[in-house]
Amino acid sequence: MSQHAGSEETWKNKLYFGDNLSILRDHVADDSVDLIYLDPPFNSNANYNVLFAEKSGEKSAAQITAFEDTWHWTIESEKTFQELVTERPGKIANLIQALRSFLSTNDMMAYLTMMAPRMVELHRVLKPTGSIYLHCDPTASHYLKLLMDAIFGFVGFRNEIIWQRTSAHNDPSRYGRVHDTILFYTKSRRYTWNQQYDSPDESFFSSHDFERDEEGKLYRKRDLTAPGHGDKSGQYEWRGKFPPQGRMWSYTKENMERLEAEGRIAYTRTGMPRLKIYADDLRGVPYQDVWVRSELWLNSAAGERLGYPTQKPESLLERIVQTSSNEGDVILDPFCGCGTAIAVAEHLHRKWIGIDVTHIAIALMRHRLNGAFRSDLSPYDVIGDPKDVASADALARHDRYQFECWALGLVDAKPARDKKKGADAGIDGVINFFDDSSGQAKKIMVQVKSGHIGVSQIRDLKGVLDREKAAIGAFITLKSPTREMIKEAVSAGFYEATHYAGREYPRIQILTIEELLSGKKLLYPMLKQVTFKQAERKSKSRDKQTALFG
Repeated sequence: MSQHAGSEETWKNKLYFGDNLSILRDHVADDSVDLIYLDPPFNSNANYNVLFAEKSGEKSAAQITAFEDTWHWTIESEKTFQELVTERPGKIANLIQALRSFLSTNDMMAYLTMMAPRMVELHRVLKPTGSIYLHCDPTASHYLKLLMDAIFGFVGFRNEIIWQRTSAHNDPSRYGRVHDTILFYTKSRRYTWNQQYDSPDESFFSSHDFERDEEGKLYRKRDLTAPGHGDKSGQYEWRGKFPPQGRMWSYTKENMERLEAEGRIAYTRTGMPRLKIYADDLRGVPYQDVWVRSELWLNSAAGERLGYPTQKPESLLERIVQTSSNEGDVILDPFCGCGTAIAVAEHLHRKWIGIDVTHIAIALMRHRLNGAFRSDLSPYDVIGDPKDVASADALARHDRYQFECWALGLVDAKPARDKKKGADAGIDGVINFFDDSSGQAKKIMVQVKSGHIGVSQIRDLKGVLDREKAAIGAFITLKSPTREMIKEAVSAGFYEATHYAGREYPRIQILTIEELLSGKKLLYPMLKQVTFKQAERKSKSRDKQTALFG
């Protein structure tokens, strides 16, 4: 098993492609992770599609299925269930059997059976001082809470956080469904906690009876008594007043004298002392367990949206990461999608591990990280994607669709359509680029082939270029091209860039997987590439609370 914990000098962030259960078991060590955030599919019986942004900012008509959030009881579900019962005796085995007795073998039971062994592994890799935040929705949150109680224990439960994820819904048959649930657990009672605050605003001052002193400074008054518990140090006369029956002064007499000398005590009309709390000393209101949409998905956050179906705002993850980890800690997201938790971890100087089962997500994360941080990006490895022809061939044999998505990522192309929804019209991927100032993007049509290839496919690609009015065609192949294919590609001529006078680029380019893995590039002019929506440029910053309050 790989050891991920290590010194700052030896650590390298990691992005894994594959099933998170096997990756957790094989690659993540016991007690090595400080904070886990996971946003697994919710069993919503829906297909989630990646919507690629066009150059105009509008969503593309091409929707690519990122994952199918539909679960059914299968032979794999049955095998996993039996393993949980026989290999995990105790609370988890008792709970999973009770849930099956209640739910039978329906879709929800299939979902919970998928989640259970993953939650067991996440508990294993979490440090004793670590925290886990499970993001879910009300259709499954109550079942998942039972699951977490069985694995982390009742004492591990800290909060059920309600996040208002959207504005009001007009539903004629029930109350608008506008919130998600975040279950916050810790592995032990001793865990990382950095109190975070909502900055006070004008409404806070007006609603808490602030007034001004002789110098014009805002302050409010707070009771200077506390419940009595037999300690005589708080039972004394102060300026002719004793604390009410059953209570005591909050401070010793010496500290009361110090506060008086500092001008920090005010008096009521009856002469009772009150502590002055100055606005300048307030950090704000500690965060509560209801998080409002307006705080965490502001209009300005629209620039973050990359088209991934379940993308969450960075401010939501910043609140979690800042509260439950410190700089240099390891953050794990086992369902990382387009990588919001990973981007926030990078931004806030944390180490990170991301896992996802689709090459679409891996490609989006790579573009997001590289676009946002550029030269500031910490080194990271992508593990599980093909590194040579043999592993590329193995991926193609196992899942041709995933192979195609991976191969398109080698040339920064977006998938042209969802293969599960019909014919491809001779196009597997598209690259949009600008090479002049006209405002009109040029297109490169990309085809990916993992099996038999021949000259007829090059002729077909030439026809696609003419039909789509595309500048260049790229033919990516796992096999080596024949002489006839190369000759046919050469006969297509050249594309001359408008801005770069005299520069010519082969109109049809054949690139093998071996060549791409060796560093060969698709040749085309590029003032700007607009295939993927670019992530906002980020500068790595220190935690906001540290910067504000020291």
